[in-house]
Amino acid sequence: MHDAVPLLQDFLIHAARTWPTAGALTCGKRRLTYAALCERACRLAWALRQRGVERGDRVVIFAENGVEAVTAFWGGLLAGAVVVPVNPQTKTDKLGWLLDDCGAAALVADDRLVPVFAPAADRCPSLKTVLATGNPIFDAALEVAPGNEDGVAVPPRQGLDIDLAALVYTSGSRGEPKGVMLSHRNMLTAAASIGQYLGLTGNDVLLCALPLAFDYGLYQMILSARHGARLVLERGVSLPAELMKRIAAERVTVLPVVPTIAALLAQLRDRSPWDLSSVRTVTNTAAALPAKHISTLQFLFPKARIFSMYGLTECKRCTYLPPEDLARKPGSVGIAIPNTELWLIGDDGERLGPGPGLGQTGQLVIRGATVMQGYWNKPEETARKLHPGPLPGERVLHTGDLCRLDEEGYLYFVGRMDDIIKSRGEKVAPVEVEAALLAIPGVREAAVIGVPDPLLGEAVKAFVVADDGADLDEATLRRACAERLESVMVPRRIKLVPALPRTDSGKIRKVGLA
Repeated sequence: MHDAVPLLQDFLIHAARTWPTAGALTCGKRRLTYAALCERACRLAWALRQRGVERGDRVVIFAENGVEAVTAFWGGLLAGAVVVPVNPQTKTDKLGWLLDDCGAAALVADDRLVPVFAPAADRCPSLKTVLATGNPIFDAALEVAPGNEDGVAVPPRQGLDIDLAALVYTSGSRGEPKGVMLSHRNMLTAAASIGQYLGLTGNDVLLCALPLAFDYGLYQMILSARHGARLVLERGVSLPAELMKRIAAERVTVLPVVPTIAALLAQLRDRSPWDLSSVRTVTNTAAALPAKHISTLQFLFPKARIFSMYGLTECKRCTYLPPEDLARKPGSVGIAIPNTELWLIGDDGERLGPGPGLGQTGQLVIRGATVMQGYWNKPEETARKLHPGPLPGERVLHTGDLCRLDEEGYLYFVGRMDDIIKSRGEKVAPVEVEAALLAIPGVREAAVIGVPDPLLGEAVKAFVVADDGADLDEATLRRACAERLESVMVPRRIKLVPALPRTDSGKIRKVGLA
């Protein structure tokens, strides 16, 4: 790919040189080849450098999914900077906090978001430049770039693979957001591992309806460039029927989903007139796919292999469940991704053995080159997550997630350590209660939290979103839970709600429920 050790932006440079006329990006009616995308990114890189951006500076990207956001990501890397994608739904005060926290040198933002970002930018002393896409100043900036006989010159290479490539902020659902520091090596390793087990090729068409500020969405773009595949970029899924039409029209082969998208697609289960036969792979992350979602995806995409995956921003991906094990290992999030090791530890820090059965519950530890460098400007938080590993000088990730391992080494997610409910002196994992609720006909989504109780310590409380037309009430749901769960797990209260609050990345925001 390159005489030197690769950096992340080399994916794009290599694709542009190897497959210049191949489709790289489809956003609505806009279509770019790899040559055209690389030229735009190089032009932006030159513009950033001319405006004072130096190696290691942070370039914040505040834009909707689209050509400009993709250009800004690759352009920031080509300028030698650290890219910081921020969800375009972020409000002014939080954006201002993020700009200050990372010491942003540049902000590339959608022109239509001026009312949001302008006040935040005015209060950020570290900013050297602001480039708003979609206006004449931005277009003029892209015109000023050195050229050669092949077109716009690629900016001189800067950096090593141990340098930071990106800061990806966690959603902050439990407090102040944390900037996860990811090096080029972290992201190159993750992309290689994921691309390997998914079997991606240049013939693939990946559809991404997830925000690029969410690492699951971001990696769809990175994986596409690594393999010379085409990325179909959407701005979300408000109308599931429109998404299905898009899949059929673009002959999408790889579809990443989250539980929210799967729940929306379930509404179309019995009325799907589209030809979806092109889809060969469906992926899911965050937690094991509920059986009802697996059934829906298998019905809608009968030719697809379904990958249930699990990971954290702090190491990108932990595990994947091979599709052939989907029925054999229900509820499992699978085995360690290639080039990664995992194990569980008890409260005393000692390793726990697997099985028999599902074995003991312990905290998941991840070892490998995908493990983050730490949290930006948060040494104490970093020290809580990164601990000495088996080899001198290395650090492994203590995830804060409670899991079990069966005798074959397959992982089962139990819950976040800080999510566990202690009721009647016993530990209740919300994920187990949520799985029982989702198995009840008519339940679309469910979220479970612990609430203070004078007798129990904490009581289990559930919030349920019902399918349209479903005839459900609290008593019916509690009876169904009692048939499926131990008594301590049965929710004391169940509230039917029209929707669940969500973080910027689309995950259920349980703090909002509490």
